[in-house]
Amino acid sequence: MYKSLSLSFMPCKAMLQPRARITRQDSENFVDYRTKVARNPTMERLQRNYLFPEISAREAEHMEKYPNAKVISLGIGDTTQPLPDVVASSMANYAHNLSTRTGYRGYGAEQGCKELRKAIAETFYKDMGIQGKEVFVSDGAQCDISRLQLLFGSNMSIAVQDPIFPAYVDSSVIIGQTGDVENESGRYRNIEYMKCGPHNSFFPNLSKAARTDIIFFCSPNNPTGHAASREQLERLVGFAQENGSIIVYDSAYAFYITDGSPRSIYEIPGAEKVAIEVSSFSKIAGFTGVRLGWTVVPEQLLYANGFPVINDFNRIVCTCFNGASRIAQAGGLASLSKHGYKAVISLVDYYKENAEILLETFESLGLRTYGGVNAPYLWVHFPGSNSWDVFNEILEKTHIITVPGSGFGPAGKEFIRVTAFGHRENILEASKRLRSLL
Repeated sequence: MYKSLSLSFMPCKAMLQPRARITRQDSENFVDYRTKVARNPTMERLQRNYLFPEISAREAEHMEKYPNAKVISLGIGDTTQPLPDVVASSMANYAHNLSTRTGYRGYGAEQGCKELRKAIAETFYKDMGIQGKEVFVSDGAQCDISRLQLLFGSNMSIAVQDPIFPAYVDSSVIIGQTGDVENESGRYRNIEYMKCGPHNSFFPNLSKAARTDIIFFCSPNNPTGHAASREQLERLVGFAQENGSIIVYDSAYAFYITDGSPRSIYEIPGAEKVAIEVSSFSKIAGFTGVRLGWTVVPEQLLYANGFPVINDFNRIVCTCFNGASRIAQAGGLASLSKHGYKAVISLVDYYKENAEILLETFESLGLRTYGGVNAPYLWVHFPGSNSWDVFNEILEKTHIITVPGSGFGPAGKEFIRVTAFGHRENILEASKRLRSLL
């Protein structure tokens, strides 16, 4: 049975405030000069510091308080295993060639090199009708989310899963698609929050969802780890078709799927007419610091006036982006080669084994735990608790960093997210500490 934590550590009020330190000398020399430029009102609507920098700040404070403690991070989803040698060597060789007259290259195509675009289409979208020219290589999926928001503009209505990766909501606020936040619920006006939890198999009740222009959908979901089934995605595509909506489908964790669930929205017939897919090399090949991702915009996806969406996205890319790093793209190509692909899959398998260890740990403690099978994340339920309280309690008593579920939306209030991206010895040590606490 679940035993409630003492929850004696209340959320720090500083989580809502900047952490800049002003010295006495700064204060004495400060001159209250102000421009006549008004602050962007959409920035004023943002509720707090972005979630993950806030977690990093909390970690830094804890390490200052306990300088001798060995802090283990099961929080921010940052990979830890070294890049495969075939991938790192490819990037190193490309970088070295840039020092030669024959090997030097300057600007590349904003859409990415043709070889990589073709390799992505053939590797991840084989037999789905996706062509290399529909693939746009980028510096990461999160950057592409903001570019898509720029493409859609402020007049679009949006729907999101709840809970969901916070970048979708925050970028919507910044672009001006939302109203003010409702203090009691924590939800923004003009956003359709589609609640996803154990009660509905982590898939929204579409019969009760309002029609919106854009539907942000992540599978496997971050943070819950749920991979939508084929039947669920068929319902999602059908819902978009009936309402004339566009799905922005985030498949960044697709290669962690083990149960046969679709790895791409384009496995569903008709999706090419209603969906854009965003993905990344970050969690597949360990490129969190290298920065490389892609977005697929099918030629068959059209606006209400019949104009191809791909043409406008191409214009956004050419205006706002000079193309992904040539060195990073060389690494991407290497990771999709025969030997590179095998090495990359071994990285994914390593993190899957970490997830199994953590899943067994939490379940053995009687805690309802979701995810950890088709994703590197575990979604752990602490009934009746506040997720920031649980976060603080675990950090204070075990020196383990997690992520409070409320950072992903109102539906995450009683949950914490735990990541399997860690060194095996740290995962085992974290398991031992959690067993001692809980």
